[in-house]
Amino acid sequence: MKFIIGIGGVTNGGKTTLTNRLLKTLPNCCVVHQDDFFKKPDQIEVGEDGFRQWDVITALDMEAMINTVKGWQENPVKFARSHGVSLSPEAEEAGSEEKGIHILIVEGFLIYNYKPLIDVYDKCFYISIPYEECKRRRSTRTYTVPDPAGLFDGHVWPMYLKHRKEMEDNCDSIEYLDGMTSKEEIYNKVYETINNSLLNSL
Repeated sequence: MKFIIGIGGVTNGGKTTLTNRLLKTLPNCCVVHQDDFFKKPDQIEVGEDGFRQWDVITALDMEAMINTVKGWQENPVKFARSHGVSLSPEAEEAGSEEKGIHILIVEGFLIYNYKPLIDVYDKCFYISIPYEECKRRRSTRTYTVPDPAGLFDGHVWPMYLKHRKEMEDNCDSIEYLDGMTSKEEIYNKVYETINNSLLNSL
């Protein structure tokens, strides 16, 4: 049985923290991080706002991302092995997806803004935090390409608001999570929801 979970959310909302925790506790679980599909800096256009357009869907190679998800769908055992994920003895013996549960987490900030991707999820989560907290967290992070002055207010937050509205129009099965609650609380809620969904699907 194959099960795909989307973990979306605002920048610095806690998506990766939650994903990493779930990876350790869910059986035969792999992950696809949207951030791994950013194009090279010289391929990112400068927009009318004067900033390189990192926070838009065209900054990402979404075709490659979809192909990666499809690769998992075609053979989750092979995918897990090639990504160094240890499988349960049951799944290892089967050698294919015949036995056991195989889970894929798709994690990123625009995972509900690309139609071909929206259709693959069995369960969708979205973490949000308010403007002030998001700006505070973002300022403490170090990026490979550092944020130029004014990027958050001039590009990051306006794009977040635009894409959030787009997402709400496109996808009505999202469960929203409050990123201001404790990491433990968010994890427990998500873990319980996933477990219930898996039990109902068996």
